[in-house]
Amino acid sequence: MVPVPVASRAPPGGRGMDEGCGVVAKVEAAPNEGAPMIAVISGTNRPGSNTRKVAALAVEGLEQAGEEVTLLDLTTLPPELFEATSYAVKPAGFAPFQDAILAAGGILTVIPEYNGACPGIMKYFIDMLRFPESLVEMPAAFIGLSAGRWGALRAVEQLEMVFQYRHAHLFGRRIFIPDIGAALGVDGRFADDAIEHRFGETVRAFADFCRRLGR
Repeated sequence: MVPVPVASRAPPGGRGMDEGCGVVAKVEAAPNEGAPMIAVISGTNRPGSNTRKVAALAVEGLEQAGEEVTLLDLTTLPPELFEATSYAVKPAGFAPFQDAILAAGGILTVIPEYNGACPGIMKYFIDMLRFPESLVEMPAAFIGLSAGRWGALRAVEQLEMVFQYRHAHLFGRRIFIPDIGAALGVDGRFADDAIEHRFGETVRAFADFCRRLGR
């Protein structure tokens, strides 16, 4: 397995609109035989986000279940991707992201809610992916988080519409984490055992969904 490039930052604490830190990394596990690689997307480019912390917990849960995982952190997108010319010709630095999506047998997106919607960077990331092959028939699941009481319900449903338009297969179970500042402890882990249990159960069920669909 060839690792994708790594670029990391220390995850400062704090609570903002959504909210860990930036990395694009291949997580080496003892994969289940025949299991597809699952891409976990940290769906914001905000440094130090809680989104990144929750994405890390998703990677950890999948890895502990023996899944092969690639973490895609949008804080590490190449700056040149934001040139207008990228709509026609993608910069070389975007290739590891595109390749990871094409190699994936499932995508788990962790998404915050900013101003009642998903972050623009997440939609832009999808716009930069090859059409239609990047998401067609792709198993897809979503975890929403917010500082408010609805856990990014609107952001998740907006992304579901985009993924459906791209002919992805949506996983029926979603996770919404409200009041994210209280939901995560100072160690970056869930403070509530019930949330932790539901979270782990759902990410493992998504891995099984990916295997059964076998993209």
